[in-house]
Amino acid sequence: MHYLTKELVFPPVATASEDGFLAIGGDLSPERLVLAYKSGIFPWFEPGDPILWWSPNPRMVLFFDDLVVSKSMRNILNRNTFKVTFNQDFRGVISNCQKIKREGQQGTWITNEMIEAYCKLNELGIAKSVEVWHDDELVGGLYGVDLGTIFCGESMFSKVPNASKVAFIHWSRHLKAKNYKLLDCQIYNPHLESLGCREIARDEFFEILKS
Repeated sequence: MHYLTKELVFPPVATASEDGFLAIGGDLSPERLVLAYKSGIFPWFEPGDPILWWSPNPRMVLFFDDLVVSKSMRNILNRNTFKVTFNQDFRGVISNCQKIKREGQQGTWITNEMIEAYCKLNELGIAKSVEVWHDDELVGGLYGVDLGTIFCGESMFSKVPNASKVAFIHWSRHLKAKNYKLLDCQIYNPHLESLGCREIARDEFFEILKS
């Protein structure tokens, strides 16, 4: 097990365990977080636990040409039921991601410490959010870390059906238009797969990350 010190360095990702666990400790300073994401690493830990760092293999990603927009979602988008904004209420998005109840989960991995760390990244223009509004109420959204050509998604939420899908589709189309290479979704889940995401080998992900 690798224990991090104050030195801004991570062990090689090839030393991660089979489930992707890489290191423990360190801090959530902007400098360390940026280094982590540029190295294909992200923090993920429960409240009360030390900071844990991960680099899973395989990696869940979206190549934008693979984006799946179902007929029902196209109808929802065409009706303009929702208003979508970018980076207008980052704290609102991450706070809702923390509070929203998720099936099969007892609590949240988004600690108050993480909220403050990512809000600082947002102030620096590195972390960004997508907001979905209905009747001036924030009902969905997502946030993550922007590396310039890759966007590292962290979490999304819905207070009403399909709101997070609307955020995901709008943001994916925006990133494609800006010539981003992919949207990093970190680890597999069936909801992401239904939107066109798929797993690739960590080595392939790193080749794209470093290119």
